[in-house]
Amino acid sequence: MNSLRPLEIIGGGLAGLALAGALRRAGAAVTLYEAGSYPRHRVCGEFIAGLSARTAACLGLVPVLADSLRHREVAWCRDGRPIAVQPLPSPALGLSRYALDARLAEAFVAAGGDLRTRTRVTELAPRPGRIFATGRRPGNSGWLGLKMHALGLALQRDLEVHLGDDAYVGLSAVENGRVNVCGLFRRRRIDAKTALILPAYLRAAGLDALADRLAAAHLYPESFCSVAAVAFDWRVPAQDRVCLGDACAMIPPFTGNGMAMAFQSAEAALTPLLEYARGRSNWPAARQAIHVALQRRFRLRLASAGALHPYLLRPPRQRWLMAMSRAHLLPLRPLYAVMH
Repeated sequence: MNSLRPLEIIGGGLAGLALAGALRRAGAAVTLYEAGSYPRHRVCGEFIAGLSARTAACLGLVPVLADSLRHREVAWCRDGRPIAVQPLPSPALGLSRYALDARLAEAFVAAGGDLRTRTRVTELAPRPGRIFATGRRPGNSGWLGLKMHALGLALQRDLEVHLGDDAYVGLSAVENGRVNVCGLFRRRRIDAKTALILPAYLRAAGLDALADRLAAAHLYPESFCSVAAVAFDWRVPAQDRVCLGDACAMIPPFTGNGMAMAFQSAEAALTPLLEYARGRSNWPAARQAIHVALQRRFRLRLASAGALHPYLLRPPRQRWLMAMSRAHLLPLRPLYAVMH
C-alpha cells in the first residue's frame, strides 16, 4: 500500500463518495474531505434514471441501492392534470440523498477509507492526485432550487413533473412512505417562513393545484433545503484539474439524469486514477484520459437537454409541447435515450 501514489478527493457528494469507495476497494490510498457531515438533506430530485447495471457493479453500488424504490413511468402535468404519461425504458431508482449519501460514506469507511467530515479545504490549487467533486461551480443566474419531503401525498404516477410559469417541480417517492418534492424556480421576492417557502413558490408559479395537495400532506421542515444561482452546462468545459459530478457539468434536472451522471463521471475516472495510483501513468495523462472520457460520454446529452430546457419553463412553449404531445409528434422515447 505504501508504494501507491495517494489520492485525495475534495467533496463528498455522490461522485466523490462513489469514486472514493471504488478506489479504496481496488486498493488505492484515498482521503476524502467533506465540508459537511452525514446524513444530510440535499436539493435533488432523488430518483436515479439511466444508471446501467455495469456502472452500478463497477462502483460497488448494488448493495447500496438494493432496496431503492422502482419507478416505471412519469406523468408530465400542467394545471394539475397529466398531459403525457411516459413509460420509462428501465426503472428509475427512488432513494433520498439523506439515506444514500450516508450509506456511501459508511461503505467507504468500512473499506478502510480516510473520511474527514466537517473539513473545508481552502487551498484549492490543482495538483497531482487531487480530484475535485465540489458540486456545482459558482455562477450567476436567476434560478433557485427548492426541496422538501412530504408524507401522505398520493401520486398520480410513480414520478410526476409539473410545469409552471418559470418553474417546474418533480415529485418522486422515496423510503418510509415519503415523497420528495423538488423544483426549479425563477427567483421571486417571497416573504415566508422556511416551511412555507416551497408552497409559496408553487402558488407564485401558478401551481396552485400542487400547492393544495401539499397543504393536505404532512411536510417535514427539517428536510427543506435550497440552492441559489443554479446554472446548467451545454458541454463539459476544459479545466486544469480533474472535476467530477456537478463540478464537471450540471444537466437540467428535468432529465432525472443528474444522479446517474455523478456516478458515471466516477466510473469514467476510476481506471485512469488507478493507473496513476499504481505508477503506470503520470498525472497529465490520467487527467487527459478522464477529460476525454467525460466529453465523449456527456457531450450529446448536455447539448440536447440544454436545447429542450427553455421549452419547459414558459407557458407559451409549454403549450407548444402539449400540442405536440397530443398529436403524438413528440418523440419521448428517442429524447429520453439521447439525454440519458
